[in-house]
Amino acid sequence: MTIRLSLLALLAFSLAPMVPSAAIAADRFALVIGNAKYPDADAPLKEPVSDARSVADELKRDGFTVETGENLTGEGMHKALERLYGHIKPGNVALIFFSGFGIQSNRQSFMIPVDAQIWTEADVRRDGISLETVLGEFNNRGAGVKIALIDASRRNPYERRFRSFSAGLAPVIAPNGSLVMYSAALSSVMSDNGGDHSLFVQELLKEIRVPDLMAEETLNRTRVGVTRASRSEQVPWISSSLAEDFSFIPGAKSAVAALPQQPAADPTPPSPPPPASPPPAAQPAAPRVDPPAPPKAETPILPPPDKPAVATLPSNDPPPRPPSPSLADDPTIKSLTAKLVENPDDAGALYRRGQVYASKGAYDLAIKDFGDTIRLNPKDVEAYNNRCWVRAVTGELQAALRDCNEALRLRPNFVDALDSRGLVNLKSGLSKNAIADFDAALKINPRLTSSLYGRGLARQRSGAASDGEVDINNAKAMDPNIVKEFADYGVR
Repeated sequence: MTIRLSLLALLAFSLAPMVPSAAIAADRFALVIGNAKYPDADAPLKEPVSDARSVADELKRDGFTVETGENLTGEGMHKALERLYGHIKPGNVALIFFSGFGIQSNRQSFMIPVDAQIWTEADVRRDGISLETVLGEFNNRGAGVKIALIDASRRNPYERRFRSFSAGLAPVIAPNGSLVMYSAALSSVMSDNGGDHSLFVQELLKEIRVPDLMAEETLNRTRVGVTRASRSEQVPWISSSLAEDFSFIPGAKSAVAALPQQPAADPTPPSPPPPASPPPAAQPAAPRVDPPAPPKAETPILPPPDKPAVATLPSNDPPPRPPSPSLADDPTIKSLTAKLVENPDDAGALYRRGQVYASKGAYDLAIKDFGDTIRLNPKDVEAYNNRCWVRAVTGELQAALRDCNEALRLRPNFVDALDSRGLVNLKSGLSKNAIADFDAALKINPRLTSSLYGRGLARQRSGAASDGEVDINNAKAMDPNIVKEFADYGVR
């Protein structure tokens, strides 16, 4: 996906010898958050809590007054930030470390509380905590050095099919005197390694403990360490506008080797050694997500039929089964159902409940809610696409094709619907049609893992075995779970 930047922040490393400043001895305050237990995730994250505890211990040794928060709700995060803001005086050092899920929306990066209810892009801005807002408040309180260490470039349950915002994190427009580091490159996501600490935190803790380093060098060495250890599959991003010296270890030498100027957004590390063995042929790790909006214009693509088109018969959906007790007790479903009791024509509540049902595998209930949404708003393109996808998963391929075609009629080149129709055609045995749909989706979003994997399967089925294998390997490198995901759709 093309990264659109309104402003490219540059690393501003001084070429002159450094002189001790008040920032080295200033009061230091930090908020360290590890969010692991997200109800929408399949399982708790293994790394954030232990990472937060280790980072907090290290910062305490380095003279910071530290508050640690674990599995914080939105209210908990806001209260912890207010306490941090209250400590900051002019000239102080203010730092935030966050490990958990992060999302970019409207070119801003948001840290996600554990109780966030995210189904649309507007929900991200409502429930998430904007990193730019936090750094701006540090600045308003007079902090001389403002630091953000964000380990949140993870695949998450929000950036899946039912969303329209971009993956990973966005470049931050930070005030002067800021030092920001993400654990991975802009707009990219990584899978956790399943250990006690993330690769990013492992390298960060190692470099923070090296004496006589200024902070920029500490983070630059961390970036190199992560890049080497991951064989360039994970490349952290740094942006610095520090105007004074700062070292994580108080009393570091006043003069250090100067670092060359380089763009903050350039993810290429300083010449890491080649890997011991060639890496697999794959594109760089990237998100399986949709862009914020399809760019104008590729010519609308409809797949050329290689078999007679599937008949578009009138819908005859069976009545859905009532929700199971576990679904009925789900707090989000209960809340949306209560809204619908008050107002049965609340299309937004119907659509969101359909999303929840679909995400939990209650496909017949999801189909009914999406159908009722369409009844209230016959031009709801998202509802048509989501019902298309659910029907494709359940094998109702004729009805699914009708829904996808209607979604694309309402919004030509809608990447979600192209991807969904590709799945319909793949399951229908129309390999050439599937390839055309997946090609069209990948022209809009080259990092759409489902389309890449689906195209690989379709290419193999149409006789292009080697091309299909390349697509499949690249998709698996981007998202190791993609094989299981398609198997859950009934495609192997």
